[in-house]
Amino acid sequence: MFTRSTAMLGMALAAATAASPAAWAQLSDDTVKIGVLTDMNGPASSATGAGSVTAAQMAVEDFGGKVLGKPVTVIIGDHQDKSDIGASIARRWYDTEQVDLIVDVPVSAVGLAVQNVANEKKKMFIAHSTGSADFHGKFCSPYAMQWVFDTRALAVGTAQAVVKRGGDSWFFITDDYAFGHALERDASAMIVKNGGKVVGSVKPPFATPDLSSFILQAQASKAKIIGIAGGPPNNMNEIKTAGEFGVLKGGQQMAGLLVLITDIHSLGLPAAQGLLLTTSFYWDMDEKTREWSKRYFAKMKQMPTMWQAGVYSSVMTYLNAVKETGTDEPLKVAAKMREKPVEDFFSRNGKLREDNLMVHDLILVQVKSPEESKYPWDYYKVLTTISGEDAFGPPDPACSLVKK
Repeated sequence: MFTRSTAMLGMALAAATAASPAAWAQLSDDTVKIGVLTDMNGPASSATGAGSVTAAQMAVEDFGGKVLGKPVTVIIGDHQDKSDIGASIARRWYDTEQVDLIVDVPVSAVGLAVQNVANEKKKMFIAHSTGSADFHGKFCSPYAMQWVFDTRALAVGTAQAVVKRGGDSWFFITDDYAFGHALERDASAMIVKNGGKVVGSVKPPFATPDLSSFILQAQASKAKIIGIAGGPPNNMNEIKTAGEFGVLKGGQQMAGLLVLITDIHSLGLPAAQGLLLTTSFYWDMDEKTREWSKRYFAKMKQMPTMWQAGVYSSVMTYLNAVKETGTDEPLKVAAKMREKPVEDFFSRNGKLREDNLMVHDLILVQVKSPEESKYPWDYYKVLTTISGEDAFGPPDPACSLVKK
């Protein structure tokens, strides 16, 4: 029998249903599609590549495979470290394959090219292995986020922490291109600011086969710290050659401004022992990092880099924001992602800022000697935590998203 109380109950249920995100969900094409655009076979493939794909898939699986009752899918693209290929894939994904979010994208030049496409198409992009600080500076975009690191954070974080620990004289071996120059510039400014000095530098060209002369110059400088300002392949060869020349035995230390755990694994502890570096993530830091990393290891047979762990973190944060807003509309999702702290196994004291940089704590670590390592991938001693505010610094006024 229909009564007034029955009608009121029906109205209340209808109101509750209407108020739930699933009831007013607006998902384009009735699905959420995430594209992992990465380096599958090139120099960054071990640190990104299939591992970044696996991390994204793990996030989707842990989320339940659906959001707002609709499926979440992951697709893969290989940009081959070429900006034109990366931009072409991004354009096709956004235009014809209904991709809602692109993640990963190693190599800054490729990342910036993809960011341009995301901005043009008004679609979301989260970079993990793109390090240029211009990404959230003069080229910042409301549609693009930087989640794991930038060159300033690694350079400044390492330099500041090492100087405070007594490493107050530096000599740089700097890759002779924009990325290396930026690392040296940012680190040098922080060294001087904290009372240290830079006694010199040398600039080997990219992919120099014989780095002996550069190591000898660094050794002859008598600087306490030899700063490695560059990426592969030079940085790994420099560390290896320094070991062969007995740099550490002579009392000098080396600080890598961009070194990943897969690099250490490739080098081996005999060559890498004693190296100082800054990272956003270490698998063996605490129970949360170990739990996730062991699940990842079961799939990949290697421990995750900070970039790969960051992919999981950002995809999970993105899916939660879609669920809470009831839509995959990029600007609404981005606004929701900025509302809450980012606290998970990857991020400590994390916050997505107005310039779309995810600021979080970093750690300064030292590579263990073979005798100190007790089990596989037991590579780092954690020396200190570097706050996100110290490492990343304030928002760049050149970013149009920053309130003046």
